[in-house]
Amino acid sequence: MVDEAPILISQAGGVMYVTLNRPHARNAMNGAMVEALMAAFDSAEADPGVRIMVLRGAGGVFCAGGDLKGFATGPKTPDAITKGNRLFGTLLERAQAFPKLLISFCRGAAMGGGFGLVCVSDIAIADADCRFGMPEVTLGLVPAQIAPFVCARIGLTHTRNLALTGAIISGKKARKLGLVHYAEAGALAMDQRLTDILKQAHKAAPEALAATKQMLIGMGNTVTPETLDKAAELFTASLGGEGREGTQAFAEKRLPAWAEGHA
Repeated sequence: MVDEAPILISQAGGVMYVTLNRPHARNAMNGAMVEALMAAFDSAEADPGVRIMVLRGAGGVFCAGGDLKGFATGPKTPDAITKGNRLFGTLLERAQAFPKLLISFCRGAAMGGGFGLVCVSDIAIADADCRFGMPEVTLGLVPAQIAPFVCARIGLTHTRNLALTGAIISGKKARKLGLVHYAEAGALAMDQRLTDILKQAHKAAPEALAATKQMLIGMGNTVTPETLDKAAELFTASLGGEGREGTQAFAEKRLPAWAEGHA
């Protein structure tokens, strides 16, 4: 049994870097990792010095999914299995609702639960050769908690293809499906892409970003009068806060306060 912290956390320049840290198991998620990730989201949300979270994996792999070896050998009751499965869904809900920018940085593979984490990230960067898949059905399992998030990300048609066959796709194909936003040729290109995104992201006002993210996630695929009413209220609220500083900075041809030091 390897004794290690399930995740590693570092912080620099307003960014919290969270590294999945079970390289001996290709960063397969167990209960301890899920709990640690939940705590990391809580910590990042509460810290005004954190503007962005970057999720990545140790050992050249993002995440191989759930810890099937531990699952197969551990004595569990049906209630315990259901509770453990639902806990991962709670993590995905927590990540989806995270009011700051969430970036996934994928090398090697993102399978099962790792695939789910990509689906709840705001921006996903992948190696063009990274492998993505929902292999649960090939193991006689159901992709229970990730399926709704995958469907919301890439649509029912593509989700059915991947979930019902267990097919594995490349980072390049994942970009075409809209699963990831960038598929880069190697580590150096990925690192440069992340640097560029972080520089751009620091231009966003924190409260405006949180409100915009909440609005986008809440509106779904259908525009209703209620959606537009709520959006108008959010716009008015923004003008009374960061919007005042942002518009004044624009008129004065200077950076707004939240972007200073990140030009």
